[in-house]
Amino acid sequence: MALLLNSAQLRKAREAFRVLTPLFRKYRTRILLGFLGLLGVDLLQLLIPRVIKSAVDSLQYAEATGAGLFRHGALIVAFAAGIAVCRFVWRYLILGFSRMLERDLRNRLLSKLVTLDRPFFNRRPAGEIMALASNDLTAVQMACGIGLVSFVDAVMMTAAAIMFMAYIDPRLTLLALAPMPILALLTGLLTALLHKRFSRVQEQFSRLTEFSRSTLGAIRLIKAYNQEARQTGYFDKMGREYVNNNLRLAVVQGALFPFSTMIANFSLLLVVYFGGRLTIAGTITIGDFVAFMSYLFLMTWPMMAIGWVTTLFQRGITSLDRINRVLVEEPVIREPSAPLPMPDSNQLLTLRDLTFGHLPASPPVLNGINLEIKPGFTGIVGKTGAGKTTLCQLLARIYPVGDHQYFWGDTDVNRLSLGEVRSRIAYVPQDTLLFSDTIGANICFSRPEADQGEIEKAARLAAIHDEISSLDKGYQTRVGERGVLLSGGQRQRIALARALLTDRPVIIIDDGLSAVDTDTEHRIIANFRKWLPGRTCVMVSHRVAPILEADEIVVLANGAIAARGTHQELLERSRFYRTIHDHQRSNTGTGN
Repeated sequence: MALLLNSAQLRKAREAFRVLTPLFRKYRTRILLGFLGLLGVDLLQLLIPRVIKSAVDSLQYAEATGAGLFRHGALIVAFAAGIAVCRFVWRYLILGFSRMLERDLRNRLLSKLVTLDRPFFNRRPAGEIMALASNDLTAVQMACGIGLVSFVDAVMMTAAAIMFMAYIDPRLTLLALAPMPILALLTGLLTALLHKRFSRVQEQFSRLTEFSRSTLGAIRLIKAYNQEARQTGYFDKMGREYVNNNLRLAVVQGALFPFSTMIANFSLLLVVYFGGRLTIAGTITIGDFVAFMSYLFLMTWPMMAIGWVTTLFQRGITSLDRINRVLVEEPVIREPSAPLPMPDSNQLLTLRDLTFGHLPASPPVLNGINLEIKPGFTGIVGKTGAGKTTLCQLLARIYPVGDHQYFWGDTDVNRLSLGEVRSRIAYVPQDTLLFSDTIGANICFSRPEADQGEIEKAARLAAIHDEISSLDKGYQTRVGERGVLLSGGQRQRIALARALLTDRPVIIIDDGLSAVDTDTEHRIIANFRKWLPGRTCVMVSHRVAPILEADEIVVLANGAIAARGTHQELLERSRFYRTIHDHQRSNTGTGN
């Protein structure tokens, strides 16, 4: 394999191959038996020319008999049957191994992805990740299956054929191998270009996949703005670029096979000319000449397959390198080496001089936040871009925080187990996400073991039970892709029920009632008041009404706390809060 790669590619291949080493070790018995079957095929194929030589020589020297020729024919048939059995064995074992490797590598990729946190997914679009799990994994599977078999088969067959040819006539063997250095040189020159062009093809495929995903996800918006033709035009442009990149790749791939074939045929020409002369001169027998030609034919396929095998390996190495770059990623939020015991659930959540920015060079989204969140109901309000969602995500441990900035009780959150902290927090994000499944399955996603009574109890708390019950299939109603068959308010309340079902001591709701009407909102808040004792609730809202009864309301402005207090205190002290309240009261005709 090293002959097919330059030094830089070989180093990259070694690094990426470490990903596959455990899988090759896991299936080593299957691989060994498969290659023994492949060895059996090659050995039997190499014996057939010897049988043919014997038959031809007996004819040349007039020693042939009907029974003797029958024995030769029967032996060839027996070898052919053995080849068929051995070929089935290696195909079943080796190609089956490649599929198992693909499965295990896909599982490992997904297992890694679910451990990574938000900063990674901010950098890597979903389309690129989907391409890794489809196109790139297929390329690795092909390289480790038929590619690896073809390479090993070519090496074994070539080495054995050369030995048999050298046994017949060393000089003729050297003539047959004379064009090989030219093939090695051309292969080396073309493979470097092949690697570069295949990388571009895979990157463009990732962009195409991401564009398709985002277009389908926003199809209703595209139709609403009559942008179908524009999106189609963009997709066509990207598709043409993808085709052009593939055609440029095909130029290199197409050059490898013809060059290999031409050199193989040139070797055949040399053998026919010089071998024929040796046969006429009596240096070798006609049987030797026929056997030599048979061995050369056995070598011809490996010579012609070098280009194809090189393509498979280049694709596999490039794709494996792309997959490996994800597998070596580490989450920004890491588990402490020796986590401390979790404090009591009703402890304070304390932020001390918390400053956070999404990128090191960008201005901080939150700056110098000092806040104590006590058990009870805490509301957060502020303009768009004030940092409310970022604050919720930090509290839910979705983004990392610096040491000594976020405490549960008196314990730095970075000294606590990440899983333990998250297991005590129910989080309702601003963007409501429902799976294309039943309503019941969406609610119990947070607690798959929950029974129907618990699911309905959570739905009642979220004031959605009656609406679900009025549907023909009730909780077995399918909601469509991302909940498209439901209204915005229904989606929000199902997401809220999902969080409430966990019955965790801390719940964070990031503007989770924005699409709910006023009457329903009042019912939810009333239910909350009954459910809340002994728990901590943090609720972000653009409207004042849902947080009027909060024990404390925090006003955020420009990433900092502008004011805090009860509703009545803020009306007296915060001009910003009073403006929001008066504006919303004048629009609704209600308020305190």
